[in-house]
Amino acid sequence: MVKGSEMRDSDDREDISLEKTSSGPYDRLMNPVLVAGCIIILVSFAVRASFGLFQLPIALEFAWPRESFSLAIAIQNLFWGIGQPIFGAFAERYGDRKAIFTGGVVYVVGLVLSSLAITPGQHQFLEILVGFGIAGTGFGVILAVVGRAASDKNRSMALGIATAAGSAGQIVGPPVAQSLLSQMPWQSVFIIFAGFVLVSMFALTLMRAPKPAKSTVAEEPMGVVLKRALKDPTFWFIFIGFFSCGYQLAFITAHFPAFITEMCGPIGTDSLLYVLGVTSASGLGAISIALIGLFNIGGTLLAGWLGHKYSRKYLLATIYLLRTLVSAAFIMAPITPETVVLFSVSMGSLWLATVPLTSGLVAHIYGLKYMGTLYGVVFFSHQLGGFLGVWLGGALYDLYNDYTLVWWVGVGVGALSALIHLPVKEFPWSQRGQVPAAT
Repeated sequence: MVKGSEMRDSDDREDISLEKTSSGPYDRLMNPVLVAGCIIILVSFAVRASFGLFQLPIALEFAWPRESFSLAIAIQNLFWGIGQPIFGAFAERYGDRKAIFTGGVVYVVGLVLSSLAITPGQHQFLEILVGFGIAGTGFGVILAVVGRAASDKNRSMALGIATAAGSAGQIVGPPVAQSLLSQMPWQSVFIIFAGFVLVSMFALTLMRAPKPAKSTVAEEPMGVVLKRALKDPTFWFIFIGFFSCGYQLAFITAHFPAFITEMCGPIGTDSLLYVLGVTSASGLGAISIALIGLFNIGGTLLAGWLGHKYSRKYLLATIYLLRTLVSAAFIMAPITPETVVLFSVSMGSLWLATVPLTSGLVAHIYGLKYMGTLYGVVFFSHQLGGFLGVWLGGALYDLYNDYTLVWWVGVGVGALSALIHLPVKEFPWSQRGQVPAAT
């Protein structure tokens, strides 16, 4: 058998610093791989987080029901999930940079062709390409290489920083999209976003990661490791638990701007929001997504730091419980500019905090060599939830002219995720049958 590390792109084997050995991680937290990964994730998520702002312009131009473009975004989320283990396996076999570059090219092609789409079916088909593009430039591949390039003491924090870069993209993307949409057709905005993704690929010149450290598990073929993981109840607990994360995040990203535009009370002329230039509900919709991203930076970094010190499964259960309570409180309260801001700040603090903890849990239990593939499989559950959240949001809105029911479904699946993480066995599977390591 030819080992994956021997088939890796020669650039990925190259030594670029005296900070590490030829096969070991960087000693410093901030390293070229982390910087490159943050740049690519930031741009990728800036574009992805903006799709909800295209709901109303596209629906109004073509007189489509809300479900039509919602289904396109849902398909994007689904194929992002399908593509994640594919790109993870591609990276582990042929090299991280080749996988990310391929994802970037597919992303660009999907955005450019989407700018030419004029029917629901065309948009829905082309979102397959966009979904694959996000998979190749998103968390699965990049967190795997960032985790491999970090030392044990820095890994949880490095994963938190890379995840926070996605939040930074969420801060930048929606306001930029809203500004561009106010000045030009939505088709032109898609083209501009494609250019941003293409330029971000230059960061790959910095991404040369060390080879995975050798271990008993790492020497096994990918198929053996994957088969064993799929037989492990802990793996399925993590898989199911990530479902609600995808449901809540995708539903809010895709529908919250439209929800606020239609449901929020007026912004008072004497309010701080009005003074800051937020004078309309549509503007508040874009700002709310950016606020979620802003506060998620702190929440994600805190989760990464806590993940090195405390049990990841209990941290995850706590985050899902808090999300459930925040969502329930928001939908039961009057929808005003003040409650929108409070919700955005609260949910933002919990938004992507699950990602460094979940990816770190996968790496801790199953090892680093095939982390990209295994996390990709877990992430598929996240995107199944995303598909359901986005599609159900549009379908139930068209049926009832209201988002309340789909919101309460999100509350229910959040509670399920809080509970299902409790029986996770949080120690390496090589220690199964032994006394578990302290967490």
